Amino acid sequence: MTKPVVAIVGRPNVGKSTIFNRIVGERVSIVEDIPGVTRDRIYSSAEWLTHDFNIIDTGGIEIGDEPFLEQIRQQAEIAIEEADVIIFMTNGREGVTSADEQVAKILYKTKKPVVLAVNKVDNPDMREMIYDFYALGFGEPWPISGSHGLGLGDLLDECAKHFPQVDEVQYGDEVIKFSLIGRPNVGKSSLVNAFIGQDRVIVSDIAGTTRDAIDTPYVYDDQEYVIIDTAGMRKKGKVYETTEKYSVLRALRAIERSDVVLVVLNAEEGIQEQDKKIAGYAHEAGKAIVIVVNKWDTIEKDDKTMNAFTTQIREHFLFLDYAPIIFVSANTKQRVHQILPIIQRVSENHAMRIQSSILNEVIEDAVARNPAPTDKGRRLRLYYATQVAIKPPTFVVFVNEKELMHFSYERFLENRIRDIFDFEGTPIRLITRARD
Repeated sequence: MTKPVVAIVGRPNVGKSTIFNRIVGERVSIVEDIPGVTRDRIYSSAEWLTHDFNIIDTGGIEIGDEPFLEQIRQQAEIAIEEADVIIFMTNGREGVTSADEQVAKILYKTKKPVVLAVNKVDNPDMREMIYDFYALGFGEPWPISGSHGLGLGDLLDECAKHFPQVDEVQYGDEVIKFSLIGRPNVGKSSLVNAFIGQDRVIVSDIAGTTRDAIDTPYVYDDQEYVIIDTAGMRKKGKVYETTEKYSVLRALRAIERSDVVLVVLNAEEGIQEQDKKIAGYAHEAGKAIVIVVNKWDTIEKDDKTMNAFTTQIREHFLFLDYAPIIFVSANTKQRVHQILPIIQRVSENHAMRIQSSILNEVIEDAVARNPAPTDKGRRLRLYYATQVAIKPPTFVVFVNEKELMHFSYERFLENRIRDIFDFEGTPIRLITRARD
């Protein structure tokens, strides 16, 4: 089920990012403690009671050199476009301002539910501050305090009342669902056309499976595939054309529903920070990943060019060291035919299961090669390992004391598992638990 999307909108300095971090539960980064990816974040997963949802902090979206009110307008419009529910954030201590009224005028245009939040109401004696906010025309204002975490439960209860119920098309386990993500103008649409233009049976285009998605199922070499494409990737709007940060929001729903994600880079422009941000979301979501360098026909090359570009990718995408890289041209169809077999291979790796007996032999051999570390005289003991999930493959390692499992030794175990088993293209998760 695709998660509903909540966006927090409001003028600057009303506490949007504070509330975002409160709802998410921590100060978030894209890929925690992993080098090679930018740390700033405007989007995260969250949960409240039985509800899982995604949340956008528009305060983290920079519009460049646009005037103040124009920035507010564009941030509000992106929320209207992307969100299922909008939290309109105001500042109770400052009352209703002209900038609040400007945001309200923009939000009047949407048919999406708007929940009005009045922040910085830090104690019950301040409740009378909220009454002026009825004038904004969005019904009952919800008093909250970002600094103290007050009122967030009631606010999220109100948001959850408006979460849409979306019926999605269900595909069988044998169907490989994949999407193409990347910055604007890297050639995603051209690659989709190159896929569909090859000889295969196209089943149909299915519109409306999510709020803004179009699925293209087809069969190639007896394997069923579905390209998951968001309608937003195909839209041409001023904001999206001029601000690359918004391309992240366009990719997120597609990532969520995919088994395999193709991270598309533009060979002409090289690697950008935004490429790492987009790829970071796919990695964090635990999807199988293939790095596709498009427009390879447009650059001058010699016998060292491909190796040099590969080295750059590995240096910039340290967290994707497991992802295969392919250089293609959607324009000339160069190597496009090789992408589907790679997708099939990494999809199989993504769903691979390892017998516990074999897994434990590998772990025992790893410990014999590199004994577990000690800390203040205490040595880490590994008792047993087992696989508990697929997509991505997830392993639990039972130890004597969880705190003794250092990140570097966990990384060593992961590398040993990768040396023995073919997990190319998929992240794997190692979870350490203390044995009762």
